[in-house]
Amino acid sequence: MPYVCTHCGKKMKSLDGFVRCQYCGSRIMVKSRPNVSREVKTD
Repeated sequence: MPYVCTHCGKKMKSLDGFVRCQYCGSRIMVKSRPNVSREVKTD
């Protein structure tokens, strides 16, 4: 699952034990959500 840096917004495929962002050095990473649209039924 890809991760996204909250500071610079770059995507990384995996962390591989590397705790910091490869681009800006930030330590805050979040898992990115898949681009799946959901259908919502309205009464």
